[in-house]
Amino acid sequence: MTPQEYRQLDGLALAELVRTGEVTAQELLATVISLAEQHNPSLNAIVTPMFDEARQAAENTLQGPFAGVPFLLKDLGDAYAGVRLTGGSAVLQHFVPNYDSEIVRRIKQAGLITFGKTNTPEFGLLPTTESRLLGPCRNPWNTAHSTGGSSGGAAAAVAAGIVPLAHASDGGGSIRIPASCCGLFGLKPTRARTPKGPLLGDSMSGLSISHCVSRTVRDSASLLDATAGPDVGDPYVAPPPARPFLEETHTPPGKLRLAFTTQAPSGVPIHADCATAVTHTAHLLQELGHEVIEASPQLDVERFTQAFLAVWAAGTAWTVKGIALISGYPPTPELYEPLTYALYEQGERQTSADYLLAVQALQQSSRQFSRFFQDVDAWLTPALADPPPLLGYFDATPDNPLQGFERAIAYVPFTPIANATGQPAMSVPLYWNEAGLPVGSHFIGRFGDEATLFRLAAQLEQAQPWAQRFPL
Repeated sequence: MTPQEYRQLDGLALAELVRTGEVTAQELLATVISLAEQHNPSLNAIVTPMFDEARQAAENTLQGPFAGVPFLLKDLGDAYAGVRLTGGSAVLQHFVPNYDSEIVRRIKQAGLITFGKTNTPEFGLLPTTESRLLGPCRNPWNTAHSTGGSSGGAAAAVAAGIVPLAHASDGGGSIRIPASCCGLFGLKPTRARTPKGPLLGDSMSGLSISHCVSRTVRDSASLLDATAGPDVGDPYVAPPPARPFLEETHTPPGKLRLAFTTQAPSGVPIHADCATAVTHTAHLLQELGHEVIEASPQLDVERFTQAFLAVWAAGTAWTVKGIALISGYPPTPELYEPLTYALYEQGERQTSADYLLAVQALQQSSRQFSRFFQDVDAWLTPALADPPPLLGYFDATPDNPLQGFERAIAYVPFTPIANATGQPAMSVPLYWNEAGLPVGSHFIGRFGDEATLFRLAAQLEQAQPWAQRFPL
């Protein structure tokens, strides 16, 4: 199989070729390693090669919907036994877990062959991928620009055609942000749809969840079928789906009632390109027969933002203190990037009551926000306030270690809402600006209702295909 032939197929199509014997897993792996060696030097998407582990796995009898398909794992959170897990931080650059996370176990059962780890910012704290340890990841559409974050390495690799889908995670938009920046489909599932075990029940009171970025909607749906469902001892579970998510991608959505906005709840300005992407999508939805109205949910933005930041700072302190507990080294500024250490200190200043009050505020905001979805099937917004920025835009300054974080808050006025409410949300690649950079359209659905989002995304994908659009 030539690289050109390989790049035209999604994960399920490649698995079908393996199943029918038209190509072997070893041949696919050789092709993808060749593509990685060709493109990764300019992108810095893959930071830990696992070629030997992958070659060994390709020799085994593989089962599952993606049997024999090459895959990449984000270097944050989810562990692969025997392979380093840095979280983008120098303090963990030599940490090698001796266990598989539950979702990694399920990824293996799906037949995917992991051949590397992808770039991420330190602990996934920023919507860009430029850690001090791993270096900047570059956007394949323009290497001077950010891939988004924190799943930036995953998105860069998929956008470049190295893999058709890659593992990603999302605590404030980290699947949807890089999907928007790199012209991919990225769905954040409902809270607790995929497991966090065996070490965690949840992360930051349920803000974070793992899934993927992908070139096609059906690959995302099929992987979610393979990885979804509670693990033993999970503290809570997502509502079970009525049928497989892959089946939903073949089901017409019917006539939906969809709301849209080009205005941020926080009042931050929305770039004209991002607003245009939304109005373009709204017109397309009308052409497809949906009822489209301009409306927004009620949300106490100031209270929501302060509560989200309090939980985010507490999560950073939890991470840093956990590392200190395991390593025996107390936290010092030299061990971490300035932003990380500033957030750690902020988290340490909060009391336990402060944290629980913040969680309560997010839960109350969720109830207020979710009432909107009693009357509409989904809410369409810009994925981001601006197109992909230049690398370095989120850098800290010597006098203000939180400058990048302050810029991030303005950059992502929509995506964190779905993390706090637990609702499924997706970025769909339907628009490229005059500079040739992708600008995603963001949808938030009802809690537990990935089905409607998958149906709608598949309809949009058919109406305006994007899978064969490559930057390289």
